[in-house]
Amino acid sequence: MKKHDRRDIATYCLFVIPGLLIYLLIVAYPIVYSVLLSFSDFNPNRGGKWNFTGLVNYKNMITNPAFWNALKNNMIIVAVSLLGQIPIGFLLAFILYRKRIKGRSFFQSMVFLPQFLSTIVIGILWRMLFSADGPVSGLMQWISGNPEAQCKVMLNKSTAMIPIAIALIWMYTGMYMIIFLANLQKIDDSMLEAAKIDGATEGKIFRSIVMPLLAGTILISAILAIAGSLKSFALIYAIAPDGLVQQNVEVLSVFMYRTAFNNYSNPLRYAFGAAISNTIVLISALMIVLSKIVGKKLGTEEEY
Repeated sequence: MKKHDRRDIATYCLFVIPGLLIYLLIVAYPIVYSVLLSFSDFNPNRGGKWNFTGLVNYKNMITNPAFWNALKNNMIIVAVSLLGQIPIGFLLAFILYRKRIKGRSFFQSMVFLPQFLSTIVIGILWRMLFSADGPVSGLMQWISGNPEAQCKVMLNKSTAMIPIAIALIWMYTGMYMIIFLANLQKIDDSMLEAAKIDGATEGKIFRSIVMPLLAGTILISAILAIAGSLKSFALIYAIAPDGLVQQNVEVLSVFMYRTAFNNYSNPLRYAFGAAISNTIVLISALMIVLSKIVGKKLGTEEEY
């Protein structure tokens, strides 16, 4: 081997090995450990000893009604993200891009403002908003004339996710608006003006020109929305830290946290929690792959 070849290999290793070691220690090792842990009967009270138990933890997980309730709530959040945040963000971005309103910079800043607020603070504010003595209850009392009227939407299992859905749309629509607005500004204005001269309405321009050109951006936004929806924790935990409301709005990440770190009566709580976390990753990966397949079927051929 020539001297300069050895020098190139040494330089390559010098730059690659530190990053590879950091990746293995911070990313790869926890993932592998979590997978192995989920197939064991690890109990911290036994001094860290564990035995291989196969799919027992996964079987216990899918037979637990709380798991299916959390999964249902997660799917609601995914639907809200895909059918609420992204379309509204896209529409607002198009309106701002086409300069159909006055005070464009002001409205853009106001819609994006929630991104600067802490998720925990937003969760606490939303919890106070829908509490029994909060502003919503006060509004109900004023409208109905009944001083005993209270907002119980979060105490009802069938309606508990409504405030969560509204909060999520309010929080993240601005982020997708900025993503779409940045990509809209790459479109040649002369193309849109030519279509307008030919008699195309704003709706026709939006459907036939803008949407196809931003198909890749829509797919990337969908992937971000799916990944974010399945790991949502802070907002849910801040809105419902305990009690009946937490059970009603519990998602998989909160279910995993409650099982692994709060359920001291379960000696296998860490292994069971690992099984739940691995399931979250698996569901997220499957949904992202599915979204890419759908994107290709619809003609999205961008490289990611």
